[in-house]
Amino acid sequence: MKIKPVEQFENITKQDGNNTIITFDINEGEVKTIINEKSIQIVMDSAHFSNIINKFALEAIKVLDTEIETKNLANKFLEHNEGNEGNIIVTIPVVQFKNITKKIGNKTIIDDITFNINEGEVFGFLGPNGAGKTTTIKMLFGLISITEGEILINGYDNKKKFETAISKVGGIIENPELYKYLTGYENLLQAANMYKNITNTKKRIDEVIELVGLDQRLHDKVATYSLGMRQRLGLAQALLHKPILIVLDEPTNGLDPAGIHELRGYLRNLAEKENIAVLISSHQLNEMELMCDRVGVIQNGKLITIQTMCDLLEKEKVSRVIFTVDKVSKAKLCLENMFKNQATILKENSIEIDIDTDQFSEIIIKFVQEDIKVFATETATKNLEDKFLELTGGNKIE
Repeated sequence: MKIKPVEQFENITKQDGNNTIITFDINEGEVKTIINEKSIQIVMDSAHFSNIINKFALEAIKVLDTEIETKNLANKFLEHNEGNEGNIIVTIPVVQFKNITKKIGNKTIIDDITFNINEGEVFGFLGPNGAGKTTTIKMLFGLISITEGEILINGYDNKKKFETAISKVGGIIENPELYKYLTGYENLLQAANMYKNITNTKKRIDEVIELVGLDQRLHDKVATYSLGMRQRLGLAQALLHKPILIVLDEPTNGLDPAGIHELRGYLRNLAEKENIAVLISSHQLNEMELMCDRVGVIQNGKLITIQTMCDLLEKEKVSRVIFTVDKVSKAKLCLENMFKNQATILKENSIEIDIDTDQFSEIIIKFVQEDIKVFATETATKNLEDKFLELTGGNKIE
């Protein structure tokens, strides 16, 4: 959109790639904005919000939506991985579940599920308690038999070529099994002795320790490790034989926020830099939202959906919008006159309403005409938990 020159805006314009960077003053304080094809981003003091909305209305600039960003864990994670936004997942199936069915007697536990996991991808496996997540993982590892279908790991059938197929898989099921009376290094030596393909044990241990960031405490007894450090040591064990697939069942159980954040970073690093596929089952939906590229939702043994995280959380046409205003009662009356069949929720300093996104600009213009100052707006978007409950009919994950 084109923004008309505004008298009190003193513009300094320059090109930066596809964006136009404009620095200007609004009464007081310098404000930097980025304009792209359909939106304008402004870093500013929140006190300026109402002035800008009013000025846009007076200049006949339609405001279709506004979004105020604050730095949460997701923002911090994106900042940490700045420069990786252009990464493309290579669509080479590392593991393929083909029409997998598991029956016990006359009961169908897993019902004809099919999906692939690609190289360099973090795939989240979600489902309510008893949905079939753990059963599916056990079939992958050959711990229980498959009634129908096949699981291919790196192209090898895990029934017909089990040793070849499973040789490229590592995993942690909840908490890793470790010798607490040994040091971290001694635990890795013990694990390395089980693999035939590790030719230079010391070199490989050094490599995996660097990947999981455990070099400072490697020679301490595991009994002195925190739960988060044990999880990282378990992950190092699972990486020793250079797997192409890592399977993690509830890896964040018992971890504090710092431990969860660290584990998430290491898993993303493994996927993006080592091209390892990661299959992760967890009940912590907020973490799955930050961690995964795609998710599959299973319920009653059936795969309900597989979607990329972006597609799953895509904005919907109707949204709940929260307007923070100076005259709440007047704003309520205004909205009720505009949308006679739409309920509003009145709070101390704000009013909420479910509207079509195309109606946003009409409300802003009407508020300006009625001398109602808008201090902030917030569009409530559905997170992974909301979508999960919607897909499973309200069944909570456990």
